[in-house]
Amino acid sequence: MSNEAGIATTAAEPAPAPEPLPHGIGASLPHADARAKTEGTFPYAADLWAEGLLWAAVLRSPHAHARIVSIDTSHAREMPGVRAVVTHEDVPGTPRHGRGVPDRPVFASEVVRHHGEPIAAVAADHPDTARMAAAAVIVEYEVLDPVTDPEQAFEAEPLHPDGNLIRHIPLHHGDPEAVGEVVVEGLYRIGRQDPAPIGAEAGLAVPRPDGGVELYLASTDPHADRNTAAACYGLSPDQVKIVVTGVPGATADREDQGFQLPLGLLALRTGCPVKLTATREESFLGHAHRHPTLLRYRHHADGDGRLVKVEAQILLDAGAYADTSAESLAAAVSFACGPYVVPNAFIEGWAVRTNNPPSGHVRGEGAMQVCAAYEAQMDKLAKKLGLDPAELRLQNVLATGDVLPIGQTVSCPAPVAELLQAVRDFPLPALPKDTPEDEWLLPGGPEGAGEPGAVRRGVGYGLGMVHMLGAEGADEVSTATVKVHDGIATVLCAAVETGQGFTTLARQIVQETLGIEEVHVAPVDTDQPPAGAGCRGRHTWVSGGAVERAAKMVRTQLLQPLAHKFGMSTELLQITDGKITSYDGVLSTTVTEAMEGKELWATAQCRPHPTEPLNAAGQGDAFVGLAFCAIRAVVDVDIELGSVRVVELAVAQDVGRVLNPAQLTARIEAGVTQGVGIALTENLRTPRGLVRHPDLTGYALPTALDAPDIRIVKLVEERDVVAPFGAKSVSAVPVVTAPAAIASAVRAATGRPVNRLPIRPQAAVVTAQ
Repeated sequence: MSNEAGIATTAAEPAPAPEPLPHGIGASLPHADARAKTEGTFPYAADLWAEGLLWAAVLRSPHAHARIVSIDTSHAREMPGVRAVVTHEDVPGTPRHGRGVPDRPVFASEVVRHHGEPIAAVAADHPDTARMAAAAVIVEYEVLDPVTDPEQAFEAEPLHPDGNLIRHIPLHHGDPEAVGEVVVEGLYRIGRQDPAPIGAEAGLAVPRPDGGVELYLASTDPHADRNTAAACYGLSPDQVKIVVTGVPGATADREDQGFQLPLGLLALRTGCPVKLTATREESFLGHAHRHPTLLRYRHHADGDGRLVKVEAQILLDAGAYADTSAESLAAAVSFACGPYVVPNAFIEGWAVRTNNPPSGHVRGEGAMQVCAAYEAQMDKLAKKLGLDPAELRLQNVLATGDVLPIGQTVSCPAPVAELLQAVRDFPLPALPKDTPEDEWLLPGGPEGAGEPGAVRRGVGYGLGMVHMLGAEGADEVSTATVKVHDGIATVLCAAVETGQGFTTLARQIVQETLGIEEVHVAPVDTDQPPAGAGCRGRHTWVSGGAVERAAKMVRTQLLQPLAHKFGMSTELLQITDGKITSYDGVLSTTVTEAMEGKELWATAQCRPHPTEPLNAAGQGDAFVGLAFCAIRAVVDVDIELGSVRVVELAVAQDVGRVLNPAQLTARIEAGVTQGVGIALTENLRTPRGLVRHPDLTGYALPTALDAPDIRIVKLVEERDVVAPFGAKSVSAVPVVTAPAAIASAVRAATGRPVNRLPIRPQAAVVTAQ
């Protein structure tokens, strides 16, 4: 047989059936926008355009604290191409806004309270003209001494009409006279981390014929932003519409409302579309950062290592405005003892205003700072008692049914011991001496700046916990609609996709419930019912729950006629792989056939069980659910240079239920890597309140070279019965835990206390004795 004949014979063979695409809960369904983002065709907010577009620029304060004597906009207004200049005098409505507390002016009028505070905004026909016009606004300042030390804020003159103290929480739990046989103390400082979003803030405002305005923004909470904008513009909420454009990565509420509000004012003033794209410097100056925190701790334990009492003082630097500092403080105080059984706890927490840049919600807020401190205390206790650090932790870990220091019983799964045992027993990575010398990766970069003989290896542990959803009585409701027509399902829900994977999850829920392969998630705008902010796993729980309920209602609409025809209830019918079958096999049809000629839809809400505010003693059932994580860190430290290389992070996490394995793994790895940055490099320096090097050169984010091997050694799938699907949020708790574990490992390698994050080189240097 000739070669051609052989080829013909092969070609005639039937082709193998294509592999079915993954779908439904538990499958690694890819992101719908993955291809567009990979190819660079995904439309982000900075890509927006409109006919007759004007460009905006914002003048920001060069001072951290100053009195405004005068503002002269005449030179800017006279520049060719300038269409409008607005200041505080041009804000027609309520002049204050803020995420948690509305205490921030749209434009500073009498006093500047932080570096980068907006003073004026300009719209012009070219971006360069707008920037030059903003620079031409003449502001006369009387520079004042800034209050940058949060401890001084208690005695300083009020920086704000509401005073310097934002919130004070005294937590009293147990016997104040209790004393342990062993006592350790520590003072800890946590630096200021920036969310450092992939894309800086950008947006477009378009005036409407009815006198309103449409804002196209990378918002993560569009309904809250709409209500704030309407109040500041002197409009009703129905006159303002926010359309969510592509969000270029966000660690929850990172967008700057001080950036959004001038945009709409300029569009209303000019009657033209106005676009504003922030520079990276403006992004650093505008949005909120992680709270720098000062923590004082005293741990009491008995001779066997059982915790007796924890005493702590926690001081959060809120910066110039309150934002979500009250919520962050509640988390910090509530979790100040960590995932450990502590019969007696006395915690004092304060959040205060200073003239530093504003602080607010960043993933794991409050919980991350205290985790670094209480885990350092556990290391100190282990050292003083001569116990293995992992064994000391195992003696004290929380379990389901235990009581938190706030008096709330842990009713959700809390497999903390199982998590810790998993990372403790996971094999350690090979030592450098076991590999060829030319393959060594030493601290200080790929080549290693030091000598191998100066490198010490350390192993440390971190146990972290976070709360999911809002706390202290927050109404966490979300609404979703599911429509089915011509065999295609559409989900309408105002849950913003910030990278957490909600749009993928929504598709999986509908696929699982209705057996429909093609599912689309509609773009988000404020014409839809609100779904709330995209933080603390809200959309997995609340918005996912709303989608599931709406899909189940559509399922009932689909199955009821069939059930009635065959004289059975809908509970006796099931949908699997696009087919509808009855329990006895009498009925068997496809979803497509059953849907023919029909258009079905349903709207549903999901609202978790209520919580309550902490009372005057810091007690109350404040949280809907909790998530836990254990991490074992292995580091190499050059004890002469103080440089640190994270060799490996072994992670075990309490996830409730795995909804999308690939997505879940990516979220954990991303959270752990963010924790590496907090531990080693990320610190926005603000001498005298001025942001130094507000760019990605001066602010050191971890790169691919800094990312360690991340081993997810165990995922505990013990479903939380009160959560839709039983799933827990996964991205925040590794951020909380990783810095503490890395610091613990550096302590083990060097014997140094390591009481500050990020870890400075001098803290890891061991001097010759």
